[in-house]
Amino acid sequence: MFCKNEWYVAASSDELTNQPLGRQICGERVVLFRGADGVSALEDFCPHRGAPLSLGYVEDGRLVCGYHGLCMGSDGVTHSMPKQRVERFPAIRRFPVIERYGFIWLWPGQAELADEKKLPALPWAESDDWAYGGGLYHIHCDYRLMIDNLMDLTHETYVHAGSIGQKEIDEAPVNTQVDGDHVITSRSMAGVLPPPFWQMALAANGLAVDVTVDRWQICHFTPPSHVLIEVGVAHAGHGGYHAPAEHKASSIVVDFITPETENSIWYFWGMARNFKPGDAELTASIREGQGKIFAEDLAMLEQQQRNLAEHPKRRLLKLDIDAGGVQARRIIERRIAAENNI
Repeated sequence: MFCKNEWYVAASSDELTNQPLGRQICGERVVLFRGADGVSALEDFCPHRGAPLSLGYVEDGRLVCGYHGLCMGSDGVTHSMPKQRVERFPAIRRFPVIERYGFIWLWPGQAELADEKKLPALPWAESDDWAYGGGLYHIHCDYRLMIDNLMDLTHETYVHAGSIGQKEIDEAPVNTQVDGDHVITSRSMAGVLPPPFWQMALAANGLAVDVTVDRWQICHFTPPSHVLIEVGVAHAGHGGYHAPAEHKASSIVVDFITPETENSIWYFWGMARNFKPGDAELTASIREGQGKIFAEDLAMLEQQQRNLAEHPKRRLLKLDIDAGGVQARRIIERRIAAENNI
């Protein structure tokens, strides 16, 4: 159902404080904690009685089980237990983990295949010229439904009518390209009025909001389940996507979709922008607005998942607007087959 020999976002860095965090990733129950060697990830299973280690605490850089006090090192080896001999306890599984870009990335597959070079490159996350704000939703749906949703933004006209939607979106032609394992779906709309969210963004960038704009949406899918979307508006007649910064407001919608189970996901969403990066109030305002937008997706996707579960044999129709999601699914299927030597 999903690739395991990949890097997935397991948590945002600020989620992991001085307490362990339990999370299920691609069907694997893991506990994340900040130990003596930085962030560590182990299977969430105490070798003594099977209690979840995520219900324990961190002490002196080690993870202590909250059931009987077993003390576990970041390498998965039992260190000690009050008044007990534990030298022969088997080590539990350790997962490769990397903290970068403000996220904690976990490799749920074969540890020996984990390659740091396979992490996605996110230059905006390492630049002072950009600001980022985001959040996390737990959604009960197949992760591929979220990919479908993000690779076809036609739904904005209907699901997000009060914020980013407008009729011109579903009237604009869709272009889909595939470059290896990279799928790109794009739309552009010339001479349209900016919807409420983009009026706010234009105003924040010191630009007029009562004029027509050229708008663009460029969706990028890369395995295992990452979607980054270049979005923006520019005052009409200044070059659209290529307009100088003083005539536009643009950003990158960040979507890291991490499967929890076959029918549930951890959805890390956010927006990176390169205008007024030092304005914390603007970052908070955009985060709040974007959170409401994605909550609308959550409601739709969970009900869609319910319908599909109740009618597993119903044939779904595919149109040209679905090409991005279809191509992304083909890549996922190909990689799953390769991973399982099918």
